Amino acid sequence: MADVIDEDLYRRTKALLEPGDIELNGVIVHTDYDGREDVKMMQATIDVGDIIAEHAGHDPADCYVHSGNDDTDFSSNQHQGLTLEGEEFVWECQQLLREGTFDIVIYYEASADHGAILEDVRDLGYEVTGVEGD
Repeated sequence: MADVIDEDLYRRTKALLEPGDIELNGVIVHTDYDGREDVKMMQATIDVGDIIAEHAGHDPADCYVHSGNDDTDFSSNQHQGLTLEGEEFVWECQQLLREGTFDIVIYYEASADHGAILEDVRDLGYEVTGVEGD
């Protein structure tokens, strides 16, 4: 946890990755977008989702975003990246307004190239914390 920017958010994200039907990894994308910049925050979510899709072996053009608000304890908005064909899981995220700026917690199957995802998200100009499941 040496490179963790927000330890509480890291722990909460790690809890989301607890063993379930599939093994998951995740990233916390720290943005400078404030509460009035929700359109920029949503574009960041889509951009990161496209990176994850690519490193998970999917063409981002063959994926779509399904949105909803169903976790009042953790998220302001919840979104899923799904494939057009078969509606397969690609990624899921929560967009959090914390201390005046948005953080995006996004998780995906552990078979995706975690290191490459972190690198590509950093290349977009965001600070990012990687979170690996067990």
